[in-house]
Amino acid sequence: MNHNQLFRFHTITEYHRAAGLPNPAHPLISLVHMEDINRPLAEGSFSLIYDFYSISMKRVKDTKFKYGQQTSDFDEGVLFFMSPGQVFGMEIEKGSVMHRPQGWMILIHPDFLWNTPLAKSIKHYEFFNYSVHEALYLSDKEEMMLTTIAQNIEQEYNANIDRFSQSVIIAQLELLLTYSERFYQRQFITRKITSHEILTKLEDLLTNYFSSGEMAQKGLPSVTYIAENLNISPGYLSSLLKSLTGQNTQQHLHHKLIELAKEKLSTTSLSVSEIAYELGFEHLQSFSKLFKTKTSLSPMEFRNSFN
Repeated sequence: MNHNQLFRFHTITEYHRAAGLPNPAHPLISLVHMEDINRPLAEGSFSLIYDFYSISMKRVKDTKFKYGQQTSDFDEGVLFFMSPGQVFGMEIEKGSVMHRPQGWMILIHPDFLWNTPLAKSIKHYEFFNYSVHEALYLSDKEEMMLTTIAQNIEQEYNANIDRFSQSVIIAQLELLLTYSERFYQRQFITRKITSHEILTKLEDLLTNYFSSGEMAQKGLPSVTYIAENLNISPGYLSSLLKSLTGQNTQQHLHHKLIELAKEKLSTTSLSVSEIAYELGFEHLQSFSKLFKTKTSLSPMEFRNSFN
């Protein structure tokens, strides 16, 4: 097949057929064992889009997985999440032989979640929007725990379907996602060097932006702008900050902004209106409201406290 092809799968059955697998036992949820995949979709580089969720625990030697501009080596056992519509790139290293992958992949069509609490709550798990290089690296114990849950899901949909089946599977999925969130928190802590390098880069980025004079014209930098400049996904950045500082990216930005406002109020003779303009606020009322929300004082009350 040609390089750089794009494959889109609307249903789980479509994916099964393309991978040389039997039709799924359940059309809306499936556990795929990687070693059972009989047909590579393409050679070289190609991209995938699923119209369903996927949770993958993969090991594939000599294969690079790509998301956006980032690539990741999946020689280790890692967990990776994709939400419907994401583009997932895969490329075989030049001169290498494609090894049969190991691990498993749970495919969940959104229709399976319909009319369940997970239909809404699954969108709150930010790791479904992380980049591939932000995958979850599992210990052997963690991998075994999640694999057991995945096997329970497979066992349930392969049994005789009854009115309890969906509830049992949903409960298992929620358990898997909760453990994954716990393990990500562990990863933020155990990978302290990487995490603090990101924090340092963030502080440098904000310092340069605030001192550049761009605030008046462009306003506060967006979360997307910051994440792109740090080469990480917005969701991963917010989760990392929440773990290390207790604040998400937007809250962190507002904290830095208020600190800068305090500095200008206490050390310059600029009017409150001038400070609001320099900080990118089109309306004085918006600045005053944010300042009072964060400090319990109006800008003038804060300034007068220094006199």
